[in-house]
Amino acid sequence: MAATNAGGPVKRAPVDWRISTRSGNGGGNCVEAGPVLDGSRRVAVRDSKDRSGPILVYSATSWTGFLAGLRSDAPTG
Repeated sequence: MAATNAGGPVKRAPVDWRISTRSGNGGGNCVEAGPVLDGSRRVAVRDSKDRSGPILVYSATSWTGFLAGLRSDAPTG
């Protein structure tokens, strides 16, 4: 596995992939994310339907900000 982005390359580092609980069952929105197991605290994201496809890698700070943004836009009620 090798991916390049703002978080830097993932050079054969294993990732503890986890499928999103929001992915549903075959609805086309299938995302996996997990920590890169190299001590960098980065998080990798990929399309679970195309596991050999592109991988996005986020720094720990960027990932935390991304999640905070999702939570702030979450519907209430």
